[in-house]
Amino acid sequence: MKYETVIGLEVHAELATKTKIYCSCENSFGGDTNTRCCPVCIGLPGALPVLNRTVVDYGIKAGLAMHCRIASYCKQDRKNYFYPDLPKAYQISQFDLPLCEEGFVEIDTDAGMKNIGITRIHIEEDAGKLLHAEGANFSLVDYNRGGVPLIEIVSEPDMRSPEEAMAFLEAIKSTLQAIGVSDCKMQEGSLRCDINVSVRPEGQKEFGVRSECKNVNSFHAAVRAIRFERDRQIAILEAGGTVEQETRRWDDAKGESFLMRSKEEAQDYRYFPEPDLAPIYVDAAWVESLRETLPELPQEKKKRYVTDYGLPKYDAGLLGASLGLSKLFEETVAQGAAPKAASNWLLGEISKILNETMLDAEAIPFGGEALAELIAMIESGTISGTIAKQVLPEMFEGKKGAKQIVEEKGLSQISDEGAIVDMIKEVLAQNEAAVADFRAGKEKAIGFLTGQVMRASKGKANPGVIQTKLREALEALR
Repeated sequence: MKYETVIGLEVHAELATKTKIYCSCENSFGGDTNTRCCPVCIGLPGALPVLNRTVVDYGIKAGLAMHCRIASYCKQDRKNYFYPDLPKAYQISQFDLPLCEEGFVEIDTDAGMKNIGITRIHIEEDAGKLLHAEGANFSLVDYNRGGVPLIEIVSEPDMRSPEEAMAFLEAIKSTLQAIGVSDCKMQEGSLRCDINVSVRPEGQKEFGVRSECKNVNSFHAAVRAIRFERDRQIAILEAGGTVEQETRRWDDAKGESFLMRSKEEAQDYRYFPEPDLAPIYVDAAWVESLRETLPELPQEKKKRYVTDYGLPKYDAGLLGASLGLSKLFEETVAQGAAPKAASNWLLGEISKILNETMLDAEAIPFGGEALAELIAMIESGTISGTIAKQVLPEMFEGKKGAKQIVEEKGLSQISDEGAIVDMIKEVLAQNEAAVADFRAGKEKAIGFLTGQVMRASKGKANPGVIQTKLREALEALR
């Protein structure tokens, strides 16, 4: 039997406010344990919360960016459960009246564009963090994260593959970063997700029994967790068993999920309105004032890059999803560089260096003028693409431009035909086997010999001149 996978995601994003959601403690990552908490954070008796208005602003902006309806009236509720990282034994969240509802996010799929429904976006506080010392029979709690503001973005069960889930997560991340409400650094826990997965026979309308998978801390882990859970449920059904509704913990190192507990329902949390906080009234003027602050969103930017710059959709999507790369791209093109050339360098060598150094694109130390200068030097024949790849890492040091680096290191391209012909003669003399292969009709030999000439010139020789003169020299030997 063929099965269809049904996927819904609950994405938690920490908001980039200066202070926490219900107190004036600093909202930042890292630092010594339990140094950014107060009586409100740690739930001391008598301590009263005060709502941070910027949290509501950011929640509304997220809702607008995801095409949601913004509630004119909403409230906050107590979600009751006991866990050591929740000192009050309840979390302040939103239950039946969330801030935002009924939106969607557009994603790219193999079949074209697809809208993934957004059920709701609500504001809530984060919990503390348990610290597990290796080999110890106890855990410690750091309450610095307690009270950090979150939005929870709950999708409709509209995704049908791990790839669609990945595209949805990437769209959420790029959107939140674009509107400036979250830095979405998964390595710091500021973007996390829970995965709901079920399977059903193809053609069946009713959903299967779902399981929720927690502790998913990267996009790639989300894809692996979905695949594992899909296969686990199908195996149960194929064996004649019944899938149970449950909460499972994902272990990325083992590539498996493990049962945590049976799945809770809303009544298990005994929600009731938070008595210490007033309801939130949002008028149309408030919403419109925030709508006016929204920048161009990633999908809009992607469409513009395709239309205005003639970029392939793939390039436009990657650039549009990154604030740093898109900014540098537009600066570079404004300085006269060809859009495709700028895109190739940004998505190729520059992204490679960012990955190797674990830097964000916003940390690139040079601007569009410097990158345009590098591209212009390649196009003018001053340097080759190979030399440019040597220059770029030095540009990342942020002290010198491409022209200065090339001049100081004597990296200008050799275009003198006489000098290149002398190198070719020497290479042919040292590689008689490759010459014989060419004379025998093996065209691939010319690629090897070209590489040897480039190597002899230390990457400085003009590739076009090499190709022309090398073929002339080889044809003369036939």
